Order: sequence, then C-alpha cells, then structure tokens
Amino acid sequence: NYPNPFNPETNINFSIPVSSQVSLNVYNTSGQEVASLVNERLNPGSYKVDWNAVNFTSGIYYYTIRTENFIQTRKMLLIK
Repeated sequence: NYPNPFNPETNINFSIPVSSQVSLNVYNTSGQEVASLVNERLNPGSYKVDWNAVNFTSGIYYYTIRTENFIQTRKMLLIK
C-alpha cells in the first residue's frame, strides 16, 4: 500500500493473472475484520483500491488479499 504510514487514506495496488474470486479485507491487531474492500470475481489485470480510515484510530492494521490460488498479508500503519 502507498503511502505507508498513511493518514487517513492509502491505496492498495494488486494484479491478478487469471480470472478469480478475490477478497481484500483489513484487520486490526486483534485479528478482527474492520473493512471488506473487495469481494467479487475479477478479470485478469491490475487494480487499485482506496481505503479511507478517517473513522479508525491510529495503529497497525493488516490487509489480506485472497484469490483461489494465492493469499498474502501485509502490514500498514495509520498515524493521525
């Protein structure tokens, strides 16, 4: 994601090589899902998703992208 750290908005860029069901969720440090940014079938290509965290407290958050054949989690830092 960029920028990281961010306040209050960050962009998450990702690419998928084949058509796939994609989910992109944001979690707090307790592992609770705090936002669902994508949950749909996407065609191959590059995508950009914006997360506006204006209503969230400062701290560390994690986002996880899942497809049918891939899972990746990254850390991001919200500083207000």
